[in-house]
Amino acid sequence: MADADDPPARSNRLAGETSPYLLMHARNPVDWYPWGPEALARAAELDRPIFLSIGYAACHWCHVMERETFEDVALAAYLNAHFVPVKVDREERPDLDNVYMAAVQAMTGQGGWPLSVFLAPDGRPFFGGTYFPPAPRQGMPGFGQVLAGVRDAWANRRGAVEETGKAVVASLAEIRGMGDAAGSLPPVEVLVEAAAALGASHDEVNGGWGRAPKFPQPMTIEFLLRRHLATGDPRALAIARRTLDRMADGGVHDQLGGGFHRYATDARWLVPHFEQMLYDNAQLARVYLHAWQLTRDRRHLDVAVGALDFLLRDLRTPGGGFAASLDADTDGVEGATFTWLPGEVREVLGDDAPLFEAACGVTETGNWEGVTILSRARGDAELADRFGLTPDLVAARLATARAALFEVRRARPQPARDDKVLAAWNGLAIAALAEASRVLEADVPALANRAASYRAAGIAAAEDVLAGLRVEAGRLRRSWKDGRATAEGILEDHADLAEGLLALYEATADERWYAESVALAEGILARFADPGGGFHDTADDAEGLVIRPRDLQDNAVPSGGAMATTVLLRLAALTGEPRYRAAAERALAGVGPYLARYPTAFAQWLCALEVAHRGIVEVAIVGGAVDAADPLVRVASRSYSPFRVLAVTAAGAGSSVPLLRDKFALRGRSTAFVCRDFACRQPVHEPEALEALLVGT
Repeated sequence: MADADDPPARSNRLAGETSPYLLMHARNPVDWYPWGPEALARAAELDRPIFLSIGYAACHWCHVMERETFEDVALAAYLNAHFVPVKVDREERPDLDNVYMAAVQAMTGQGGWPLSVFLAPDGRPFFGGTYFPPAPRQGMPGFGQVLAGVRDAWANRRGAVEETGKAVVASLAEIRGMGDAAGSLPPVEVLVEAAAALGASHDEVNGGWGRAPKFPQPMTIEFLLRRHLATGDPRALAIARRTLDRMADGGVHDQLGGGFHRYATDARWLVPHFEQMLYDNAQLARVYLHAWQLTRDRRHLDVAVGALDFLLRDLRTPGGGFAASLDADTDGVEGATFTWLPGEVREVLGDDAPLFEAACGVTETGNWEGVTILSRARGDAELADRFGLTPDLVAARLATARAALFEVRRARPQPARDDKVLAAWNGLAIAALAEASRVLEADVPALANRAASYRAAGIAAAEDVLAGLRVEAGRLRRSWKDGRATAEGILEDHADLAEGLLALYEATADERWYAESVALAEGILARFADPGGGFHDTADDAEGLVIRPRDLQDNAVPSGGAMATTVLLRLAALTGEPRYRAAAERALAGVGPYLARYPTAFAQWLCALEVAHRGIVEVAIVGGAVDAADPLVRVASRSYSPFRVLAVTAAGAGSSVPLLRDKFALRGRSTAFVCRDFACRQPVHEPEALEALLVGT
């Protein structure tokens, strides 16, 4: 505790920001600026380099560098005296992060967060790295050495510094040129080659792709599910199932709370990096739901429901939108909330402890730094044999044990939450909730209450995001917190929210969501589209950076261009608007050379290309109920249907959806029209007849 005579802690310019990550640094002795004209003008006025530090609230090493380096008074004084320090939350400004991450990767061959970049006052990067400790450690230079070296180069070798900056910007411009459209839609053989490449690089034992660290790849799995649906390829489904099952068994999956951690530090999915992100859980919930629709493996459905319940329980904000993340650390200790000692388990479970310990890998020595990260070490059948129980009784007792341990865990200190509401990530969550509500209501009567709660949560999130972040029709800000919207929306914000609202329209038949999705698509074409094909990440009237960013690759979230292409293809089917299809095909033409070579980096593009080749079946249902109480709607909602759009109305005459216009309920009965390219089959009234028309779609 501070002595009564100590001066109060001094705040820097970040104290007026809303980002929890920026506010974390508001009392550093570093004289931080937020990114903006003031910082750039100050650097030019003083003729000093900018030190740009980019990170995010759930980043463990960002916390470490903040504590060790930015709280060091001597280092802060040197930094303040010779540089203009600028702090950026990468989740608020992914456009800046994309540009300067690419620069550091070009200069050093690697990147990551915290990202540390030195810029000339005009924004050109000339030196960079990631985490710098306060003093030299394990081959890494100390931050003081880095600062002194950069200062010396700026003062005494300015010409070389400026040439480096020019060269880096030139290389970024060359990379940005990737994706220029030069040809037609990539051929269907690209899909075949991409699936073969994924099969060749797949980890046959543990699932997933690559070695440690191992990241969930929901878009890659989604592509494989689509390949299986489109072609019947059993290998594609087997790879997807193995990966989904291994992730569900691992410590990367919260065995008590249902959510997923960011990634595994090992190849077996056991030891996670413990932050929990909205975008991971939204995408994984949706792909597990799709896997269940294909396999009818109840575990896939349970995992999907668990991830969605996690969103509603732990990430929902008072306004209805969803918070960005939960921290990796609890009170400065990574994973402290989630790990267990055997004695803790036995105290809670008593006689059921041996069963749970055998099921979830709890041992005296632990599996990580002396404690246990819960995983699913043994299945119900093996446990039934070992303990003389039936598999059903094993499942019931484990469910009771998990619930009891979860309640105890909730009483522990919890990770900090980053409460900012991001348009793009909320769009992914809305899509998952909306689709789950439609599927569960149609196909799982026992989960009808959950379906209703998911639909209500999706609607509330959409209303909250639009109320806080919509500037005008088709134009968004990116981030909302504490009553303030910050940062201009980028392509992924508009595309992901359009996807979410389109899914919400299909789940509710409320045409306001369709209208909002169309408005966002029109905004994308007006302000983000490149006349030569494809899309820029920033709008044509956005802040000018050293280059206009255009990141084609899918990362933890779909690239804005890939999701825009996906949405435009679906809207083309609902509207009959040829501009949408043409823009999507031009974008796909631009990425064609990379799809089969780098399938995990272009998986959402592959999903879109599958749709473009397969075509979309249009299902219009007129009359009767506008939800799954209608037998026709139930049939149209049950099966996995990435190559289908659904439009439902009580009466088609007044609909704003072109697919529904001029359609009406025949003989006063609910009527389904199955169409492709706005040419329709014979309308049907009976669920069995509709099911027959939808086989293979």
